[in-house]
Amino acid sequence: MGGGAAALVMGRIRDRLVQLSAHLGKSDWLDGEFSAGDLMMVSVLLRLRPSGLLDEFPNLAAYVGRGEARPAYQRAFDAQLADFNAANPAG
Repeated sequence: MGGGAAALVMGRIRDRLVQLSAHLGKSDWLDGEFSAGDLMMVSVLLRLRPSGLLDEFPNLAAYVGRGEARPAYQRAFDAQLADFNAANPAG
């Protein structure tokens, strides 16, 4: 992907993050209590961490941190990692 295309994609992602940040506001979770939607959204947002985009939205970065700290998230992550390790044994 060329530089112009990459900038276009990053701009579109940033636009969606603006919308998500506004929806979340100062709330802990997207729709009241922690839900499967939060679990999924945290997983998606984690992929943005290396890009630095998440750092532009402090409430989203804090949201991801809260999500990662949840026992439900940790159980889901551990289960996914176990499946990955079973399918890709070391050595």
